[in-house]
Amino acid sequence: QLQLVESGGGLVQPGGSLRLSCAASGFTLANYAIGWFRQAPGKEREGVSCIAGNDGVTYLADSVKGRFTISRDNAKKTVYLEMNSLRDEDTAVYYCAARDYYCSGHASMFGSWGQGTQVTVSS
Repeated sequence: QLQLVESGGGLVQPGGSLRLSCAASGFTLANYAIGWFRQAPGKEREGVSCIAGNDGVTYLADSVKGRFTISRDNAKKTVYLEMNSLRDEDTAVYYCAARDYYCSGHASMFGSWGQGTQVTVSS
């Protein structure tokens, strides 16, 4: 059974950093694309970053380029989202999701989701 569990969220001041983890089980991580999405109160879920299966090509939303980095450790079956220079507008629940091989910026293209982890950026 494919399962994803996020961790690493919390409260951080503007300009601070957090590293989110997405622990995968029940499938071969290298064969799947893992996307990070976020949803702020009253807003639609938006794509933040994605790492493709096999070749590991990465994608970042324009709003987080230069600040966030996505990476994958196949041996640990974990995908990370390193978030630096955090801003108030990064506050949201962050989710990781899986789909076969190829990345997509559309949440509807991902069939498996974690439960989410809250990130709050506030002074």
